Amino acid sequence: MSSTEPVDPPPLYAAREPIFPRRVHGQFRNLKWVLMAVMLGIYYITPWIRWDRGPELPDQAVLLDLANRRFFFFMIEIWPHEFYFVAGLLIMAGLGLFLFTSALGRVWCGYACPQTVWTDLFILVERWVEGDRNARIRLLRQKWNAEKFRKRITKWVLWLLIGVATGGAWVFYFTDAPTLLTDLFHGTASPIAYTTIAVATLTTFAFGGFAREQICIYACPWPRIQAAMMDEDTITIAYREWRGEPRGKLKKGQHDPTQGDCIDCMACFNVCPMGIDIRDGQQLECITCGLCIDACNEMMDKIGKPRGLIGYMALKDEANERSGNPVINVWKHIMRPRTILYFSMWSLIGIGLVVALFMRSPIDFNVTPNRDPLFVVEPSGAIRNIYTLRLRNKAGEATEFKVSVKAPDPADQATLSVLLEGQDGNTVTVPADETMTQRVYIVAEPGSSIATSERTELTMWIEDMTNTDRVSETTVFNGRVQ
Repeated sequence: MSSTEPVDPPPLYAAREPIFPRRVHGQFRNLKWVLMAVMLGIYYITPWIRWDRGPELPDQAVLLDLANRRFFFFMIEIWPHEFYFVAGLLIMAGLGLFLFTSALGRVWCGYACPQTVWTDLFILVERWVEGDRNARIRLLRQKWNAEKFRKRITKWVLWLLIGVATGGAWVFYFTDAPTLLTDLFHGTASPIAYTTIAVATLTTFAFGGFAREQICIYACPWPRIQAAMMDEDTITIAYREWRGEPRGKLKKGQHDPTQGDCIDCMACFNVCPMGIDIRDGQQLECITCGLCIDACNEMMDKIGKPRGLIGYMALKDEANERSGNPVINVWKHIMRPRTILYFSMWSLIGIGLVVALFMRSPIDFNVTPNRDPLFVVEPSGAIRNIYTLRLRNKAGEATEFKVSVKAPDPADQATLSVLLEGQDGNTVTVPADETMTQRVYIVAEPGSSIATSERTELTMWIEDMTNTDRVSETTVFNGRVQ
């Protein structure tokens, strides 16, 4: 009887080996530079854009005002009870990610993910300080000396400065940016601000400088989820092995008709920020950034071979390309039932949010009848009901509102009167950007049909006296049955 020795399972985590991507030029690299500049510009500059909302409201265009529980985005103001707008945007972001992944693979990861953008920026600094791939590899293997110490310290200081700018820009979204910047330099800012900047600085420094691809492989769940989003029509990066194999070194002055177009130059591997060889097929680590395409095209141009040995393609295209048949039009890959469904859902939610945004009431209020007691009988015999009115002023200045009620039967309208506790008449002034609770009395004259009915539906109207905007809400008047 034979026995086999137990085999140890493979480790769940592999120790990181530093990756030093080589500089590459091409359309995808240029696209990444443009997107990186645009996205970093938006992130760092947005808190400094001003927007005039009036004398008593913040003039920062984009502001998450947690202290007052509001969100300002240019002309839009979101209140806590309108959080469904934020929820809708998050759902749209998720559906958008599903849409792009289904159509173009991990294009988000390769071009727009914050981890990718800041890692690109850190690699740019690293290359500027230490040199291109070969120079950085030599420096890694080199013993510590004055040159290595100087370059490493310079690089780490620049990384830290980027981290500080990143953390600083983040906290500027939550309060007035110019004021906070002054307080930060004077040491008078909130401890929360300093703590947030410190945490954001250290995480940016660690994730962009050292963890890099490890975040994508081990920390981010999306590489595992993407398998459910992709199918044979998904356009992603692939190596055309039927054209490139068998690979072999290019010999000067010699041409081997049995050899494929791939000359095994390792250019695609050397530029990959994830440290993978695309010629081994689709891999979890691939972020679909297209740098291997630029590197391979550059090499094909040098040896006089057609471009496209590595390129964006769908799995369905493989059989057609192998047999020399025409490739399916790219729009047929993109416009298919799954992507149309994602786009339709994304569009419907977006349209719904826009419609809801423009249909928002200009005046926000609610009225609640007091139940204890249901009504009060005045000495004159009139019936009085008490209500609690909560009225929110969304304007940037104090606003006067008029409160009135309407009876279902016009003949009963004259038998009703409205009184506001502590106010002269039926108007109340609400301070800018605040919610006021006001007690309201509705009185029905003795003997009127409303006073002698058990329940009567009334409509309470609130009118903005500055612009005549009006909104209403239905409530109930409790009478005394004779």
